[in-house]
Amino acid sequence: MRRDFKFRKIMILSGLGLLLAADIALAAYNWRSGAGARTPQQMLTLESQQLKLLKADVERARGIRKQMPAIQQDCERFEKSLPPASSGYSSLVSELGGVARNAGVKVASLNFKSQEVAKKPFVQVEMEAAIEGDYSSVVRFLNGLQKSDGLFIVNALTLASSPQTAGGALRVNLHLQTYFRTTA
Repeated sequence: MRRDFKFRKIMILSGLGLLLAADIALAAYNWRSGAGARTPQQMLTLESQQLKLLKADVERARGIRKQMPAIQQDCERFEKSLPPASSGYSSLVSELGGVARNAGVKVASLNFKSQEVAKKPFVQVEMEAAIEGDYSSVVRFLNGLQKSDGLFIVNALTLASSPQTAGGALRVNLHLQTYFRTTA
């Protein structure tokens, strides 16, 4: 019994000691933060710096607002540059064929899957293509896609093995994406 009382007494004294230490630490923190009170001149300097930052933000917003008509015109010009969905597939096949011919690769397969873009006058066309050729021809094909007039987004590029390719030829599977406009 006597032992339990000593243990409880030590625990209570330890808890009081921790509370006293925390109280001293908070008093020191409070004293330090109160000692750093700013003079009216320092407050004026800080507030004028903040005002300059806010004015700069307002000017930047005004500049963006002035640029909006030009940006909208660029977007409209881009939308009009997309091929129409009615003739898009034939132009797409001929453009890919021309790029492949110029690069020296063979288009082994080409599949399309389209879906309309919600709330936009576009049709998104996903293409799965397989091309065959040597390494430099494949690189020329990808560069040709990049430099072509059409919009081609290469989402994935994988090296495929095929028993038909021989003599250092590669078979590359491409996952491409492009867009057609649905309105004139």
